[in-house]
Amino acid sequence: MPFQISGGQYAPVAWSEIAGWRDDDHLAAYKAFRVSCRPISAQRTPPADPKALGTSLRDPCQIAKGLELSDGLKAKAFFEEHFLPLRISRLGEGEGFVTGYYEPIVDGSRTENEVYKVPVYRRPSNLFVRGTTQSSAGLPNKGQVFRKIGRRKLVPYYDRAEIEDGAIEGRGLEICWLKEQTDLLFSQIQGSARVSLDDGSTIRINYDAHNGYPYTAVGRILIERNVIPKDQMSMQKIREWMEENPNEADELRRQNKSYVFFREVQLSDKDEAVGAQGVPLTPGRSIAVDKSLHVYGTPFFIEGELPIESALSKTPFRRLMIAQDTGSAIVGPARADLYFGAGLEAGKVAGRLRHNARFVILVPKSLDPVARGRKMPVPDDRPSEKIAKLFPQVDPLKDPKNAAKPPDVTAATNARPAAQAVPSTPAAVPSQAPAVQAAVAKPVPLPEPRPKVEAVSVKPHQRHLRRYRHRR
Repeated sequence: MPFQISGGQYAPVAWSEIAGWRDDDHLAAYKAFRVSCRPISAQRTPPADPKALGTSLRDPCQIAKGLELSDGLKAKAFFEEHFLPLRISRLGEGEGFVTGYYEPIVDGSRTENEVYKVPVYRRPSNLFVRGTTQSSAGLPNKGQVFRKIGRRKLVPYYDRAEIEDGAIEGRGLEICWLKEQTDLLFSQIQGSARVSLDDGSTIRINYDAHNGYPYTAVGRILIERNVIPKDQMSMQKIREWMEENPNEADELRRQNKSYVFFREVQLSDKDEAVGAQGVPLTPGRSIAVDKSLHVYGTPFFIEGELPIESALSKTPFRRLMIAQDTGSAIVGPARADLYFGAGLEAGKVAGRLRHNARFVILVPKSLDPVARGRKMPVPDDRPSEKIAKLFPQVDPLKDPKNAAKPPDVTAATNARPAAQAVPSTPAAVPSQAPAVQAAVAKPVPLPEPRPKVEAVSVKPHQRHLRRYRHRR
């Protein structure tokens, strides 16, 4: 089978043609790749949903498992020896698209009080996703989500407005409480958070499920309402507007019916957030990708001019990243969310990224598309120009020469007479043209008409008997 990524196009590219490849910190990328190799090497069964890379990452992961590299040049040589670079994009497009995400640090409390009154909910027991069980850690981002009424009736789960109005309160689902709904919203968008509790301790929360409604970007709504210009949009701008307009913020927030439930994870303050692959993320090296198309652990080299240093800067970004996470808004073969770490500064950088970038996917050499292409059957050769002239592909009904008269075709063959099919210049016709011409112009006899069969009358009792016998 050919190497295919749904909705994508790709082309082989030389390492020397990738801008910034030679100057990147390949050792940092190699360390992130080895982290992804742990669950890949531990897999014993094929993935449930087949993807283009399949299980091909196992081979380079097995090699990396025994290589404790400490040199950037050797790490660069590792990728060049075991992978092939393919420039990839969506069909008909030349570039991909990148955004940024981070892990918020928010204030909270284990108990509800006048300051901390916004609950952070864990996954409810009456939430059902078809094809999964309640024991699944991190339910899928896609698919219908239901709640059960009685024994059998299933209805859509509560939306954000219903949950904020108390639809599931009082069930013991609260992990902790935050100060503002804005803190919760941004934690849900990012998929994780560090909660600094009022007793001095810290807890870590990660995405665990959602309520089944599609995510609606509140930033896009503010742009459409001409509240914030598109070129100034960022998460910081959204937060500032919500703080200045609390009543309007409630209405805006509820336009996003999607609601995320969390689980508490046992991580220290020094540990990074855990992505969907189940491994700690690496700031500046981990990306979230479309999990329906890509395999976790896949290396991607991303090139672009991004506002890293400031909102107006165009910082050259040339970096090898590892796919270790996903998100419901990350859709397409060349779409990535870049992880920048935790805290306010990481949030500022992540919040201003909405830019085009070029993608190169690194494919294990066992999936060499060029080698596979050599084994694919090729179509028959196209007919030569001389032969094509003998069989002009002209629709007689659309030919302007025949606009005022009926099409000059034979009823039997629906083909033009040979005098029109063959050019008048003898030099342009091969020696065997008359034979071909005669064969084309010869009418094909019509089939004989069906003989007329007289209907035979059948008496009612005979018809009844025949039908009775047929049933037996």
